[in-house]
Amino acid sequence: MDILCIQATKSTPYVCFDPTSGTFTIKGECYPENAAAFFTPIFAWLDAFLPLGQPKTLVFDIELLYFNSSSSKALLNLFSLLERHLGCSDINVNWRYHADNETALECGEEFKEDAPNLAFNLVELEQTGSNG
Repeated sequence: MDILCIQATKSTPYVCFDPTSGTFTIKGECYPENAAAFFTPIFAWLDAFLPLGQPKTLVFDIELLYFNSSSSKALLNLFSLLERHLGCSDINVNWRYHADNETALECGEEFKEDAPNLAFNLVELEQTGSNG
């Protein structure tokens, strides 16, 4: 299966799903005018990939600096989709957030509660730049 790679825009995140390495990245900001249209190819790709039946370890690294409510709903749908495929894959979600972004941490905590069957890790990122 081919890699799914979507370049970031001002309002959409970088997405790279690599079936060979089992690494799936979503990074940036996510407030598209039409979240359903943005996420449709992502869900279609996952719907084709996940049932392939090979036991595998998959890692989803999600680092969103900002996302709107419709993107939040799409992320909930993503986590539900992943939970449905836990029987054939070991799926880990790394919710990556910056220490100064309390909202991102709180959202990660809520997603973790909403997807109790996933290995959902809250990963605090190191601050870059000056100390102060």
